[in-house]
Amino acid sequence: MVLKKMGSYAATSITMVTTKILKKSKRIALVAHDHKKADLVDWVKFNEAKLITHDLYATGTTGKLIEETLGVPVKRLLSGPLGGDQQIGSMIAEGDIDVMIFFWDPMHAQPHDSDVKALLRVGVAWNIPMACDRATADFIMTSPYMDSEYETIIPDYSEYLTRPIEDEPA
Repeated sequence: MVLKKMGSYAATSITMVTTKILKKSKRIALVAHDHKKADLVDWVKFNEAKLITHDLYATGTTGKLIEETLGVPVKRLLSGPLGGDQQIGSMIAEGDIDVMIFFWDPMHAQPHDSDVKALLRVGVAWNIPMACDRATADFIMTSPYMDSEYETIIPDYSEYLTRPIEDEPA
């Protein structure tokens, strides 16, 4: 991960902006709920030529299906409900995932809904390109940024991390 600080003058204070360079070859997380696996596999087939130029990561069975479909290695993590969603979230927070394609099922409750919500929150918190449906995934894959380096802003959470913590009343 390449980080760079850029100073910018805003009114009477200095704001430091941290950026990260996403390399030409992206690290893409692919996730799908059971009722969306066929949709993701169909999307993967459609985008095969582009996807095989990137490093692919996926949860459980989804990873196996993608590997079989594309014929290229996929870094397979645990099944989502068994911790795979949390593994991907951790990789996002550590800067090891650049893009997430997550076909989640809005019509069926998941036993790990809290993990799903946390994964989506982490993706937004760390400002990674993220698609939850085919149209958005198509926009991401056809973006000129998918084939080149891209400088993205890393949110500054220093104020949050250094906030005073008040003791709970006894």
